[in-house]
Amino acid sequence: MTLTPSLTKHLKHPDRFIQIGSEARANTTALPELFSVFNPSSGELLAELPDMTVEDVSAAVARAYAAQERWAGLTARERSDILWRWHQSIVDNSDDLAAILTAEMGKPLAEAKSEVLHAADYLQWYAEEANRIYGETISAPSNDRRMLVIKQPIGVVGAITPWNFPASMVARKISPALAAGCTVILKPAEQTPLVAGAIFALAQRAGFPDGVLNLVYASDGDVIGRELCSNPDVRKISFTGSTEVGRLLMRQCSDQIKRISFELGGNAPFIVFDDADIDAAVEGAIQAKFRNAGQTCVSANRLYVQSSVYAEFGEKFTERVRKLKVGDGFDTDVSVGPLIDEQALAKVERHVEDAVQRGAKIRCGGRRTGSNGTFFEPTVITGVCSTMRLAQEETFGPLAPIIRFDDPDQVVREVNDTIYGLAAYFYAANLKRIWRVAEALEYGMIGINTGRMSSEAAPFGGIKQSGIGREGSRHGLEDYLEMKYLCMGGL
Repeated sequence: MTLTPSLTKHLKHPDRFIQIGSEARANTTALPELFSVFNPSSGELLAELPDMTVEDVSAAVARAYAAQERWAGLTARERSDILWRWHQSIVDNSDDLAAILTAEMGKPLAEAKSEVLHAADYLQWYAEEANRIYGETISAPSNDRRMLVIKQPIGVVGAITPWNFPASMVARKISPALAAGCTVILKPAEQTPLVAGAIFALAQRAGFPDGVLNLVYASDGDVIGRELCSNPDVRKISFTGSTEVGRLLMRQCSDQIKRISFELGGNAPFIVFDDADIDAAVEGAIQAKFRNAGQTCVSANRLYVQSSVYAEFGEKFTERVRKLKVGDGFDTDVSVGPLIDEQALAKVERHVEDAVQRGAKIRCGGRRTGSNGTFFEPTVITGVCSTMRLAQEETFGPLAPIIRFDDPDQVVREVNDTIYGLAAYFYAANLKRIWRVAEALEYGMIGINTGRMSSEAAPFGGIKQSGIGREGSRHGLEDYLEMKYLCMGGL
């Protein structure tokens, strides 16, 4: 549980986080087994955490179930006030939280700080939305009855978060659950559990009653996932991760018809039409592709550029990519940090090798870099066709393949020809084209003339095999509520 000096040296107030997640472990059984958390930039050991078992998860579910009635019984204002205090505590400690995030995940410190504040934004939003859970009255068919609809919390929620946004994903998942009156068991990714532990430590100080928030550390996500899915006291599973794991969890939940919210894989296209502002499109593509070293579910995975502007875009984009600085997230002016691990690095290499073997050309980058850590050069590849692996699979790395197209209608059909439907981007000026393309793209989120679109006020999620449900916005709150119809007769 204790952080190593290699991490605490980056903290302004290490005393606040030296025992990250100790509150979450206080009521668990003895855990002799530990697993390690490393810095992907240097390979340094950051912490050793208890490797919790199925019995520990079951105990956490029991605590959450016991706390559910009391938490749901608080007024919306009381729950809102606690969420507000948690929000402010995260803002006040954002520098330390960002340092923890950068150390365990690798992203540049400025990006980490932005993510932490974005996490706080979700807490603020749902602190407000907690007071806006409304029912309705229905006009009855006779005067001797009244018909009402009320909304109640679904119950205990099991949340599983990924490693690529280990702060904002935690807040985005559990803040609507808490606002709705649900208790939560959170299993953060084993690669990046430390910032989740720090956020939970701040939650404890914000005044959440015992059992409302429960943190589970474990190196084996499959074991934890099976217990959360099979335990009848868990009424809902919220998961962000790969489509393959989503399918598995969906099957495991099916016996109990358990409510699910899944945000799964993506294969986001980024289309530049011939009437686009090319300079703006280049900047948008840099944002959409290289944020978090390309390790985002909404990362631009395939860049399609119309033939008449293909050369101009390619030159300007490649020149911008060459200027991106790769390095340790704590170093100044770093734009791109490491990949999360060796497996992620190897996948990018496979995609580059496959494309080159099939005739594509590397315009810049294309190989590992640095003597330590899992760094890969920001890479641009041209001469790409849609059958290459980097166009068919989600790369999840700093690799930008550019595909030339001529027919605007054909490119829409081509980018829709995938099982994924999370996010898409396009740049154009003609309003008729903008409306036509936006409505034709089979994706849950569309960025039009922008490379960034995430907001706590907007519904985040995909269609097809990219997910079920939405996170953020008022719609995200509805996913944690049950609708109950009341018919009062004899009046």
